[in-house]
Amino acid sequence: MSLRYFDLIEDLIQELKNTQQGNVKKAAEIIAESIMSGGILHAFGSGHSYAAALEVAGRAGGLIPAKTVEEPSRGLYETIEGVGTKIMEHYDMRPNDCFIIISNSGRNPLVIEIADIVKKHGIKLIAVTSLEVSKKLNSRHSLGKNLYQFADVVLDNRGVEGDCAIEVEGLPVKIGPTSSVAAAVLLQETIVEAVEIMISKGYTPPVYMSANIDGGPEFNRKLVEKYADRIFRK
Repeated sequence: MSLRYFDLIEDLIQELKNTQQGNVKKAAEIIAESIMSGGILHAFGSGHSYAAALEVAGRAGGLIPAKTVEEPSRGLYETIEGVGTKIMEHYDMRPNDCFIIISNSGRNPLVIEIADIVKKHGIKLIAVTSLEVSKKLNSRHSLGKNLYQFADVVLDNRGVEGDCAIEVEGLPVKIGPTSSVAAAVLLQETIVEAVEIMISKGYTPPVYMSANIDGGPEFNRKLVEKYADRIFRK
């Protein structure tokens, strides 16, 4: 057993720790300020990046005032202009909210349109992307921009072009994508720091208790009621 992927991810997490601390702190401050001022956190990822959006919305240990932006095709139409605009046409965003968009390349029209709309609403945007890779890629949107160019803070997943990082002799393509693991680690560290910021300022943030712990559903139900009109609304 080679354990090459384990070794790769261990090195990647150390690199994230060494390079992204400042960005994580800035992102955490955005989220903390949003929640304390009555806003909610929105998270969007297309295709496999949707898994990262789920890391910060609707799970044990996560903030209750958080929701994912649903995209039914799961990335099927992410390269077509107009899809992002249509998705956001009637989406409920408010000035005190904040937004996370996850995209490894950050070049496709879907995420670019959503980012553009978020910023036109004056809402703080955190992007999770492979920064150096994205800087080398041409935008696929007529605006000529990639995701990172809209962001207030970029969490750089330090990924390689094409996402996959392991070569196997006899195979013409690489394996071992890293963006999902990196995004999960970056976002969970950001939420932890956001919660710590809120606590330090005397604000107790509403956080989900696991539904599999006795009393968890009852604990959550009382807190969810306060935000139900936001987190269950498109």
